[in-house]
Amino acid sequence: MKTSSKARYSLHLIIDIAQHQDEGPVPLREVAFRQDISLKYLEQLAKALTRGGYLQSVRGAQGGYLLTREATLISAGDIMRAADGGVLATACIDPDLDACPRQSLCETARFWVGLRDVIDSYVDSVTIAELARSYQDVSSVPL
Repeated sequence: MKTSSKARYSLHLIIDIAQHQDEGPVPLREVAFRQDISLKYLEQLAKALTRGGYLQSVRGAQGGYLLTREATLISAGDIMRAADGGVLATACIDPDLDACPRQSLCETARFWVGLRDVIDSYVDSVTIAELARSYQDVSSVPL
């Protein structure tokens, strides 16, 4: 199983904002520097997370982004779904994907539903606050 870069980098973005928003709105250019992620890509991710209701944009010279609620109330699963539409997308069980041509013959749908449920349960149990406490900025890691 492979996690999308949208989901991974959205987590980096939201964790960074959670760690730094006490200083005021967090500019994406600062996140881009600290996380070594393209500013253009972060802009796309921030737009999706704003639409999803997890980030608020603040305009102006001191502008940037803030979380819309406490980091303890946002799960990793929330962010992964907002970024990518789901945590585990499988044609067998996901109505938003093209249906698997073997769907009517396949006995594994129950397996995929079970796996998705276990993954969802885990990612929904981890809060952004927990990740922010244990996360270290890439910019502070010695090369």
